[in-house]
Amino acid sequence: MVEAKDTGYESTTLESFGRQAVMQTLEAELSIQGPGTVSIRFPFQSRFTQQNGYIHAGIVATILDSACGYAAFTLMPQGADVLTVEFKVNLLRPAKGDHFAAKATVVKPGKTISVVEAALYSSEYGEEKPVVTMTATIMTMLQSSKIKE
Repeated sequence: MVEAKDTGYESTTLESFGRQAVMQTLEAELSIQGPGTVSIRFPFQSRFTQQNGYIHAGIVATILDSACGYAAFTLMPQGADVLTVEFKVNLLRPAKGDHFAAKATVVKPGKTISVVEAALYSSEYGEEKPVVTMTATIMTMLQSSKIKE
């Protein structure tokens, strides 16, 4: 199991997530399972669907990107931040259902670059079948004036 570098990582992570206007717009809620693992839940909202009534791929990519970023963020030293360098998305099934849950886990933590895997699950498929998967590369942003060793 990986260890958090910031003993207050849970409150720091939740506070950062609370500043994301896009997550508020999506009515998304972050849950921290431990260092390196988070989930984000959000309800179905028709205003975020594409022409066939499924949640738009851009929306699910946004949720998964945030989940990956926050999974990595839980492992950062105090005062550091993260940015996505790249991600790969696999759309496995249409994103339909009453609510969705994205689960992200850091696969390879690093001082500068971390690799995170995530999956989005839908209430439509009661067997916890993934709807979308993502692999993301997350960069640590060290801001020397903010970091407390």
